[in-house]
Amino acid sequence: MTQQTPTIISRQQNMQVRRKILAVASGKGGVGKTWFSITLTHALARAGHRALLFDGDLGMANVDVQLGLDPVHDMTRVITGRLAMADAIHEVTEGGFAVLAGRSGSGGLATMTPRQADSLGRALSAIAPNYDRVILDLAAGIDGTVRALATHAGVGIVVVNDEPTSMTDAYAFIKITKQKRPDTNLRVVVNQARSHSDGERTYGALRKACESFLHIELPLLGVVRRDPWVSESIRRQTPLLARNPNAPAAQDVEAIAANLLELEQA
Repeated sequence: MTQQTPTIISRQQNMQVRRKILAVASGKGGVGKTWFSITLTHALARAGHRALLFDGDLGMANVDVQLGLDPVHDMTRVITGRLAMADAIHEVTEGGFAVLAGRSGSGGLATMTPRQADSLGRALSAIAPNYDRVILDLAAGIDGTVRALATHAGVGIVVVNDEPTSMTDAYAFIKITKQKRPDTNLRVVVNQARSHSDGERTYGALRKACESFLHIELPLLGVVRRDPWVSESIRRQTPLLARNPNAPAAQDVEAIAANLLELEQA
């Protein structure tokens, strides 16, 4: 019994760390996944939680671009072993959260192997205890590096909109993720919806497909309405919750953040 105790503690600690990490994914690009990741991280920070946003889009990183950041260090130096991950963290003073930035268009990041991505995920898990929440903004798609990073998260948030390609690619992501790791806790966010009711109908179509063909339940985490303030804040390279916290999309993401916090307490 005494010899087994360290293993039990290690597993418990690993589960605690995984619960802190939320992976934001999408089957295809162009659904507003990175904007949502930024805004969700900001919303969690505004709720009083120490939050870290990790730009896991290893080939087309653009969290720094959307936030107007010019960080001294980025993930390129971490991956090449020239810098510890903790030393690459950049504090976003306007948002009150931290960022691990990538480098847009970096070939070295785009050609990472799943094993290297898994190693990166382990490094992220090692610093996760320093934060209340870690948001992992994954690349669009379902390739090996995306799946390797996603395994380090306790919750997967699949962002989808009402475009047919978004729906079919999100379904493919959900199917493969559940096949590889059946215990994955996946939830859906419908983005760019004309209204809450339209967003719920989009979710209903995806849920029906998952129930009929995959035999899984896929809870809805929330709906984010289409909002001109979103594109305006991106152009200004300013977080929406800093520029206009009363905008419809800002309120929707804050409601989603509140739902996440309630789920953890349930």
